[in-house]
Amino acid sequence: MAVNNMTAGSIYKQMLRFAIPIFISQLFQQLYNVADSVIVGHYLATSSLAAVGSSGNLIFLFVSFFEGLSLGAGVLISKNYGAGNKIAVKKAVHTTIASGIIAGIILTTAGVLLTPKLLVLMNTDEQFLPEAIEYFRFYFYGAMGLVMYNISRGIMMAVGDSRKPLYYLIFSSILNVLLDFLFIGVLGYGVWSAALATSIAQVISAILCLTNLCRRQDEVHLAISEIKIHKKEFIEIIKLGVPSGVQNSVIGLANVIVLAQVNSFGMIASATFGAYSKTEGFVFLPITSINMAITTFIGQNLGAKQYERAKKGARFGIFTAMLAAAIVGILFVLFKSPIIGIYSQDPEVLALSRIQINTIAPFYIFLALAHSIASVCKGAGRATAPMLIMLGIWCVFRISYILTVMKLFGEIQLIYWAYPITWILSDIIFVTYYLKSDWVHGFEKQKGEKDVQIQ
Repeated sequence: MAVNNMTAGSIYKQMLRFAIPIFISQLFQQLYNVADSVIVGHYLATSSLAAVGSSGNLIFLFVSFFEGLSLGAGVLISKNYGAGNKIAVKKAVHTTIASGIIAGIILTTAGVLLTPKLLVLMNTDEQFLPEAIEYFRFYFYGAMGLVMYNISRGIMMAVGDSRKPLYYLIFSSILNVLLDFLFIGVLGYGVWSAALATSIAQVISAILCLTNLCRRQDEVHLAISEIKIHKKEFIEIIKLGVPSGVQNSVIGLANVIVLAQVNSFGMIASATFGAYSKTEGFVFLPITSINMAITTFIGQNLGAKQYERAKKGARFGIFTAMLAAAIVGILFVLFKSPIIGIYSQDPEVLALSRIQINTIAPFYIFLALAHSIASVCKGAGRATAPMLIMLGIWCVFRISYILTVMKLFGEIQLIYWAYPITWILSDIIFVTYYLKSDWVHGFEKQKGEKDVQIQ
């Protein structure tokens, strides 16, 4: 099975060749959530759409920490692959899979048991609280599939294989849409069936990825009998992944608190915020794909001691992510009405969505800058700094701002402004940190070490 060695050849072609399949993969992955919202919005009541929207940020809060651990595993594998250390790659792969199984069990248990209390704490409107609980619980019945797919995909991507996960995701995404139509449109089931469809599709995509790993004959071959925790590799995964997991979780926590404030404005506000969140995940895909390419590229080239090549790749990735963000932000503003209309034709939802999009989307370029610099740091195995910056600005400051302006003014648009304000503030810190940190900008050569020539 061929892998994509990103330590040689054209930097730009290598990164884009890796990012494009990720983009398409992420595009189909969004169908998991988008299909639920679109079909629920058209076949069921606004309360059902609000129930789906209210679950999104809470799901992200639960899942994001474990995805951070997956990223840590990917960085470890990509560095060892770049360095040509096959034994270390093998141990990291089997440790990652074992960790994913444990994480899946924890996530499923926590998601199912804690659902009602958490939704109540989020000020979820009583009109759709029962539906939100149903949706959330059925979603987490398939949490093992979600975790194992992301774990397996991360392993393949760490060695430059971004195409196979794409093929599996396309299949499972189409299956998810068909099941949504079957359960809701044909059989007339409730909002819970949309989550059931997603869970089924997630499990199938995980099975396909794991089967591929078992059949491979390269560094990332998975042997079921060898799945276990290797202490050294596990510690490295924790060291690299926990900061990213915490970073993701604090962002999720902040968004949950934001949603709790939005929910206080009623069902229309909840439905609007949910529709916007689904769409934002869709339009921001090019930036997400580039950032994932940055992390893998930096990891492989640092493992191979290709320092100058890593620096050039970082600069290209940051510029490309910001350019893509500027374009998608403009398009989102221009076509906001037909885009939100996909989810709901409720006039109140459409009107409030226009306000939210006009407030946030023009500032996507600042969000892209923060994420791309964070991706460089993660690829270099330095994930603590992005975690602290985002914890301080995207969580503590954002929450403090929202609680203050809601107490003083009580205007929902001021909640929307929390995002561009905190993005810009974090960018000031990120850029200063990036430019002044030799180990980020220069990747800290060891004393007396020479660069490997770029090929």
